Amino acid sequence: MLTFLGISMIACFMYFIMSKRLSALIALILIPLIFATIASLLGQHIESLSHIHLDSLGDMTLDGIKKLAPTGVMLLFAIMYFALMIDAGLFDPSVKWILRKVKGDPLKITLGTVFLTLTVSLDGDGSTTYMICVAAMLPLFKRLGMNPLIMTCLMLLSSGVMNLTPWGGPTARAASALQVDPSEIFVPMIIPMLMTIGWLFLLAYLYGRYERRRLGVIELDVSHGDQISVSKDPDAQRPHLRWFNALLTIALMAALIKGLLPMPVLFMVAFCIAMLVNYPELHLQKKRIALHADSALAVVGLIFAAGIFTGILSGTGMVDAMSKEFVAIISHSLGPFSAPITAIMSMPLTFFMSNDAFYYGMLPILADAAQHYGISPVEMARASIIGQPVHLLSPLVPSTYLLCGLAGIEFADHQRFTLKWAVLTSVVLMGSALVFGMFPLFAG
Repeated sequence: MLTFLGISMIACFMYFIMSKRLSALIALILIPLIFATIASLLGQHIESLSHIHLDSLGDMTLDGIKKLAPTGVMLLFAIMYFALMIDAGLFDPSVKWILRKVKGDPLKITLGTVFLTLTVSLDGDGSTTYMICVAAMLPLFKRLGMNPLIMTCLMLLSSGVMNLTPWGGPTARAASALQVDPSEIFVPMIIPMLMTIGWLFLLAYLYGRYERRRLGVIELDVSHGDQISVSKDPDAQRPHLRWFNALLTIALMAALIKGLLPMPVLFMVAFCIAMLVNYPELHLQKKRIALHADSALAVVGLIFAAGIFTGILSGTGMVDAMSKEFVAIISHSLGPFSAPITAIMSMPLTFFMSNDAFYYGMLPILADAAQHYGISPVEMARASIIGQPVHLLSPLVPSTYLLCGLAGIEFADHQRFTLKWAVLTSVVLMGSALVFGMFPLFAG
């Protein structure tokens, strides 16, 4: 019964946000609370639901919110920091340089979008990647009249592939869950990742050609490029502080990679330093904060709403019930195909549940069952990370809301546009991994 309620809740949630009948914020809060209430009422008559009580809903939701609180704080100050850097004109030179190089060619812009995202994604943080890449590329898309959904699609897919690095998240989770060396997972997967990156450049090429045929090539001279500015407020620009802001941002990125302090603390400190140096007057500080408060609040609100969703999903036992149900199907009838099935299942399962729930709750059980058929834990770990391009489209991934917010597009529109390409990207990654023997198709 828990499995049925969990699947029904997720299906109901996805229907309401995909159909735009409810906003993601409202759906994340109300739908899990409604289903948890239904489960508690049914628990009076059904034994499997008897552990769910209305008075425990508060603890479930708070547990979920507490787990995502650091992410919410980080995103709040990260948004404010990079918004301040944009206002100060930090990214204006890079945008002007790219504009001179692409010469108004949509094909070069789409290829440049993939290249820039792949490079910036090396820091392992999706939120930072989106902030930098959108700031650099969105003005070009707007200037030429290109579809911004193409930009968000290419950025998400590129980030999804680079997320497989050991410091990106899923690889580290899989390694710790199965107690294997992260390098044993990642190093063999480099070749499949390179093959998938080639596919992303092909996709960017195809969309670039389409946009070139639709819009043509706009010849932009140097003087036009010099007039392009990412900053929306000329009075807020600080060109004389550009080197300071650049060095501060580089130091921030280095500190993030080194892990000198927790990410929320680093962004809080960097934001305070940047604000004091660029806008020492109190009234200017208030103006900068007020200008970007709406976008920051929208993203952070979704983060805490997602905490309620995941808290109830885990606290009621729905995640565990769904995991056991899937494992039972695989272990009894499809055991020799455990590795490719795990790869395929990682797409919908990491879409509907958090990476933590999948890697720590379900993967150990799957790997244990696969060992009976001669499939090693490290092979199962490689298979489990295949679905990450699809995972990033999940409404439970905070950075995706940030991407949509920065680009000014609807989350549901982004999902509908990108989902097919995300699935195909995961298929390319899985096919490459199978061809190069990263995990077996069949264990006999």
